[in-house]
Amino acid sequence: MFNWGAFLGWSAVSGTVCWPGPVVGALYAGGVFWTLVYDTIYAHQDKTDDVRVGIHSTALLFGEHTRSVLAAFSASSMGCIALAGYLNAQGAPFFIGTGLAAAHLARIIYRTDFDDRASCGRGFVACGFVGVFIWMGALGDYNWLQLRAYE
Repeated sequence: MFNWGAFLGWSAVSGTVCWPGPVVGALYAGGVFWTLVYDTIYAHQDKTDDVRVGIHSTALLFGEHTRSVLAAFSASSMGCIALAGYLNAQGAPFFIGTGLAAAHLARIIYRTDFDDRASCGRGFVACGFVGVFIWMGALGDYNWLQLRAYE
């Protein structure tokens, strides 16, 4: 449900409902992949409890392959978000923000110890800054376009 904002935001800004248009579709897919990353990191905090009570979480599903699966999801997320930016004719600041977000995700996946609850908690919280980097890039892009309009 969190990613539903891509559709709502697009409708509010564009004044149309063109679902799933290529820009909003790519943005939504990027959000879904990002959600799978942070939700799986969060799930690793409770995986021993999940086994005990019979819950089938992504942490248990991916198991020893979590790092590589999350790397693929992260690359897919950032690729889809970059594609949305390309299709929407975003400028350099947007792609710089997306690149910083991708580097941040890579750092999280590299540093998180999926067998340590505290490390998973830190990784989960750090995933929120991915959105901050993308938002900052989008804001920078908007401001850059505004400055260019005055030239």
